[in-house]
Amino acid sequence: MAEHKSQGIESPQILSQLMEVARVSALTELASGIAHELNQPLGAIATFAQAGTRMLNRADPMVSETLDVLRQINESALGAGEGIRRIRQLFDQDVAARSSCQIAELIDEIKPVLELLAQRVGGHLSLDIAPGLPAVNADRLRIQHVIVALVQNACDASANGKASPRIGVATSSDRYMVECAVSDRGSGVSESAQSNLFRPFFTTKSRGTGLGLASSKNIVEAHEGTIGFENLPSGGSRFWFRLPVSAEQRA
Repeated sequence: MAEHKSQGIESPQILSQLMEVARVSALTELASGIAHELNQPLGAIATFAQAGTRMLNRADPMVSETLDVLRQINESALGAGEGIRRIRQLFDQDVAARSSCQIAELIDEIKPVLELLAQRVGGHLSLDIAPGLPAVNADRLRIQHVIVALVQNACDASANGKASPRIGVATSSDRYMVECAVSDRGSGVSESAQSNLFRPFFTTKSRGTGLGLASSKNIVEAHEGTIGFENLPSGGSRFWFRLPVSAEQRA
């Protein structure tokens, strides 16, 4: 841990790296959102164009010029879909920089950033780090991006509450998974928002991009992990992600 601290948050390096991860993750979800919004109508255009071509190729066809137009519609629609696929490939990043690491160590490295986020909303950050957590095989910066995004989300949810904002970061584990959870004292997640929460571009914030939770989901699932949330009986919400324990530790 000392080795990472010596390169840590005191220098701007890790902050700039985190910002770069956030930028790439946001672009990934932007491309994903574009594909989600356009692939369906493009597929419909292609289907109708192909059907029109078949009808016009019957024994009593219409003018050949119309056939040519329909073929061009079909080719353009399929070409647009292929273009979107290429755009997504530009931003799809394999989680190649994985190494065996401790979630507690990752949190410790960015603790000043997390505290600053809480302070900006007049809140307090509390850490409950379980001892002896097993290692995970992860891309350090991308998982740190997820933690920062969840804490930012908790701060935003707590900003307008009556109680003094208190953001909690806790870890736990079992034989197979390591969990990191972020809780807040906000109003919780409304029922209408729950099904869309991790979709790109969906946001309940007036100035939100709808990319923070979506990019977090993308990163966690690329690590063969899971991410989710629940509303707390006492008020507020708890967002969590779980990563598989390193295979060496399960053996």
